[in-house]
Amino acid sequence: MSMGKVIAALVLALGASACASVDTASRNAPYDTVPTDMAAPAPSYALESFDVLVPTSLKVSEANLYYPPGDIVWRGETRGNRYEQVKAIFDESIRLGTRPLDGAMPVRVKIEVTRFHALTEKARYTVGGVHSIEFVMTIIEPTSGAVLRGPKPIKASLVGYGGQMAFEAEARGLTQKYRITQHLARVVHDELTKAEGFVAPKRGVTQRIQPLAPAAIEVAAAE
Repeated sequence: MSMGKVIAALVLALGASACASVDTASRNAPYDTVPTDMAAPAPSYALESFDVLVPTSLKVSEANLYYPPGDIVWRGETRGNRYEQVKAIFDESIRLGTRPLDGAMPVRVKIEVTRFHALTEKARYTVGGVHSIEFVMTIIEPTSGAVLRGPKPIKASLVGYGGQMAFEAEARGLTQKYRITQHLARVVHDELTKAEGFVAPKRGVTQRIQPLAPAAIEVAAAE
């Protein structure tokens, strides 16, 4: 056989081998090459019951400092049992946040508060700050006890007005209690109606509330 024929035969053999490799690679391609941009469906829930736990192991502070140490700092009501007051706020928030729901699946909601650090008098009447609120939320199928979502740690921080802005907010009925209650209602609503649940803003702090009910006009917050 001539040298030219030998070279031609080698070229044909290599070409066939390459085609076989490409074909094998395409047939063995991993499933993650399939487009995955399909959005998950939103849940369809209806609230059957709920439980809110505010552990007494959380430390309450009544110190009138700009940022006192403690897990629970609450001055939006007269001095009393802060654990009960915080629980009542969450109870009302859940009722507001789930009142519009009429989904196909009944669920039970469990919330454990891990932090409720609102503004002191000193901060509210001067510089303002952040209502730092954290809790763990679990959504449960009540018959089987199966966990549908969670336990999910949630940081639901909200801008707290100070100085003149705080006075203007109070005049419009936007008290600390009202704003926090409505904000938490929206957080709970998102957890029960959106596929991804509540997603905190990029900066981690919500600037303005979006009331579920009753409607109210927010004071323009400084960015």
